[in-house]
Amino acid sequence: MSHHLTILVGSVLGAAEYVADALSAVAKDAGYQVDIQLTPDFETVTADSTWLICTSTHGAGELPDNIQPFAAQLKTQDLSGVHAYVVGLGDSSYDTFCYAAQTMEKVLSDQQATLICEPLYIDVLNHPIPEEKAVEWFSQQLAKK
Repeated sequence: MSHHLTILVGSVLGAAEYVADALSAVAKDAGYQVDIQLTPDFETVTADSTWLICTSTHGAGELPDNIQPFAAQLKTQDLSGVHAYVVGLGDSSYDTFCYAAQTMEKVLSDQQATLICEPLYIDVLNHPIPEEKAVEWFSQQLAKK
């Protein structure tokens, strides 16, 4: 497993960026080199890096604008060498809860990437400070390594 982590952020209002920053700190404490991409681009992702996709959901279940081009790039790639985590932020009062994270998860699976574990879906109604939930979860995941 690579000790390089690339955090790929899909954010509209900035909450996913806060979560990405918090997860970056956890990974660095665990000995990872970390890149955060706020405008993800497949061409610039380190080849053997582990991916962590952290995205909110926008509008009627869409991906945030800043990660849509990345999702489109992935649909043409063989991702069989990619190992990834997915973290979604959403609000369960909407019936499109965490649709963007589910979209990214499907793209990864369709292109043969390996999801390291079940995705984390954070409901901001239950977790008004989503990075706390994300840090707790990610710390547990890294401890399993």
